Amino acid sequence: MKELLRFENVSYHYHHHDGRQALDHLSVSLKQGERIAVLGSNGAGKSTFFRLANGVFVPSEGTIFLEGLPVGPKEKHRMQLRHKVGLVFQDPDVQLLAGTVEEEISFGPMNLGLSPEEVRRRVENAMESLDLTRYRSRGPQYLSGGEKRRVVIADVLAMEPAIMLLDEPSSNLDPAGRSLLEKTLEQLSREGMTLAIATHDVDFAWRWADRILVFHEGRLERDGAPQEVFADKALLDRCGLEQPLLWQVAQVLGVPALRYPQEFSEIEIVRTLA
Repeated sequence: MKELLRFENVSYHYHHHDGRQALDHLSVSLKQGERIAVLGSNGAGKSTFFRLANGVFVPSEGTIFLEGLPVGPKEKHRMQLRHKVGLVFQDPDVQLLAGTVEEEISFGPMNLGLSPEEVRRRVENAMESLDLTRYRSRGPQYLSGGEKRRVVIADVLAMEPAIMLLDEPSSNLDPAGRSLLEKTLEQLSREGMTLAIATHDVDFAWRWADRILVFHEGRLERDGAPQEVFADKALLDRCGLEQPLLWQVAQVLGVPALRYPQEFSEIEIVRTLA
């Protein structure tokens, strides 16, 4: 798989927190088409990693490479990251600025200096992909939490990034909203986008991701397949994580831990195992 983004010994510290190291000598790469779950307790470094990857933060040390080329500290260099690496924040209201959904999704492509025809094409594609066409004239502030989340994903999608980073995208969503979000992620993955999702939901990480990054106190503790990560009880205990429900059920029943398609609920799988 083609390497899109690479961190080499990247560190970041917050000057207003007594120089606390938020990320400590991180070396990691993201490749085309991967589905990555980023796990760790609050303050572990997940959000800092995302903000560095998107160019919001500048590394205190180390180098970030985009498609093999080093990214410099100047604003014009960081704009290269923002064009290729889209970031969806945990709170959608932070990113919603325009008067209507259509204007909101148009904002990014227009700032790229694209032609009106190309802006329209991208906006229509993003709205159709996320089932937002009927909301085009609605004010984003009047939408539900799940609908707002889809709008901010469409914002990023209209920029046509190679990588999309989502910070706790399922927080504050009801079950229907989470189901729709997972279907959206599935569609984006099928289209070849690299997806990295910071989450506390280990059950989601188990069934969705093909790779897991575990952060703890600013360090990358593990980079591996879900089976490898969730088998390491010492790692999970040290990082404040639990094994997925189906993993625990499988242990009780003495059968291999299953990963399953999203259309099956955990209850249905437990009944099947029983």
